[in-house]
Amino acid sequence: MSSPLSGYKVLDMSRVLAGPWAGQTLADLGADVIKVERPGEGDDTRKWGPPFLADNEGNPTSESAYYLCTNRGKRSLTLDITSPEGQAVIKKLVAESDVLLENYKVGGLKKYGLDYASLSAINPRLVYCSITGFGHTGPYQKRAGYDFMIQGMGGLMSITGEPEGGPLKVGVAVTDIFTGLYATIAIQGALLERQRSGLGQHIDMALLDSQVAMLANQASNYLVGDIVPGRLGNAHPNIVPYQAFATSDGFIILAVGNNKQFASFCELAGRPELAEQAEYATNQARVHNREALCAQVTALVAQHSESYWLEELTARGVPCGPVNSIDKVMADPQVLARDMRTRVKHPYNDSLELVGSPMKLSRTPVTTEQPPPLLGEHSEEILAELGYSEAEIGELRAKGLVD
Repeated sequence: MSSPLSGYKVLDMSRVLAGPWAGQTLADLGADVIKVERPGEGDDTRKWGPPFLADNEGNPTSESAYYLCTNRGKRSLTLDITSPEGQAVIKKLVAESDVLLENYKVGGLKKYGLDYASLSAINPRLVYCSITGFGHTGPYQKRAGYDFMIQGMGGLMSITGEPEGGPLKVGVAVTDIFTGLYATIAIQGALLERQRSGLGQHIDMALLDSQVAMLANQASNYLVGDIVPGRLGNAHPNIVPYQAFATSDGFIILAVGNNKQFASFCELAGRPELAEQAEYATNQARVHNREALCAQVTALVAQHSESYWLEELTARGVPCGPVNSIDKVMADPQVLARDMRTRVKHPYNDSLELVGSPMKLSRTPVTTEQPPPLLGEHSEEILAELGYSEAEIGELRAKGLVD
């Protein structure tokens, strides 16, 4: 069965997370993604552990869990791009590729003749996506950028955490992941436009840009209302009650989105009159009287167990949910039913478990059967496809340019 991007070739020269996340997403959609890595070392994340994958006998391998989460579906080619021979290989690959992904520093590939201007002369149809901390323009363009620091610079940490606490980063590198997803969208848009124009183009993705964009309603609250958002813990700046509350034996998320849902909660809690009081009858009023209302909701929720609230609120159509640890997430029947926990056959382990793809296409489903590649696993195969003979490949290996 054909996948959405079957027949497209992607040259993934990125590393760590944002670029590889885009590459993996494109691979899930069926593209042939070739991951170019440094001989002997590979992507930095290969060493970011523990934990590391255990083989069939339970012995640890060199494959880190971090690397495995973002490189599914690719083929690995080790190549020294600082050498003329390595640059020649890249240029041969570019001639038959649709997309190139890279996250070198601004201008970092120009000295090797692998920048967009140089490679688009070889293949004018090439979609060349650069991912950097701050983009190719502006006063910060030469700076290095990392997810943690961009979460701080881009405002996310100023709205994450308890009101009286210090700034906190999100527990996942969301700036990298959002940038990878925005890059994927931009790449697909450029490929669609190419059908009309016949030309590729340069895509300039910046972590800071993505972080600012994903501030969403919080940024709009400032731009429209001149309100500088602060930390609200688990609360929502625009909706009340919409946060985590302690039950008698745990926590629940109560996510009241409209007045009817609030009235249903109040009736279940034995306080139907709250929904009729002027200071709580509308969401606008509840936001203005957040502190007083949430104090009452806190007392009410604490009277019953987590299971009671989840069952009764769900039955009444009031949005709610548990605060699950990751082991519970991975055992959740809905998560399992949606194939969000999947197994692939890896060279070291016949049953490697990975998180599945959230993209569910009815006619051209995504492909997640190909495991993250070993370092240089496909070097010989890819070079042979380019027309290199066994002797030429052996010579490249002898020079240390290819593993």
